[in-house]
Amino acid sequence: MIHITAQMRVLVAIESVDGRKGIDSLVRVCQEKLSEDPISGCVFVFRSRGGTSIRVLAYDGQGYWLAQKRLSQGRFTWWPESNSAAKQLEAYEAQLLMVAGDVSRIRAAPMWRRVSELK
Repeated sequence: MIHITAQMRVLVAIESVDGRKGIDSLVRVCQEKLSEDPISGCVFVFRSRGGTSIRVLAYDGQGYWLAQKRLSQGRFTWWPESNSAAKQLEAYEAQLLMVAGDVSRIRAAPMWRRVSELK
């Protein structure tokens, strides 16, 4: 099971990938297209070209985990936009994406800040 915690770095690949890609192919995408180290502890999220499924790749220190969610109806209509190859999401945004599919329509509590930062 891939458990995403608030301390984890989550990167979403902006460009879609072939939904048939396995662990080794997605690791290469992380290295070559995203310029990221796939064993860094970061969680990587990819969307299929048709938008009907997402894949989550994570390394836990012993090996890779690969999870997939395929929608029975519809598509993942919301996807982040960026000029770079990947965009960082907060952990709660990644969880909302996997559960609800559309992060933009969900309101969440503001991110925690130190009391000294509040004015």
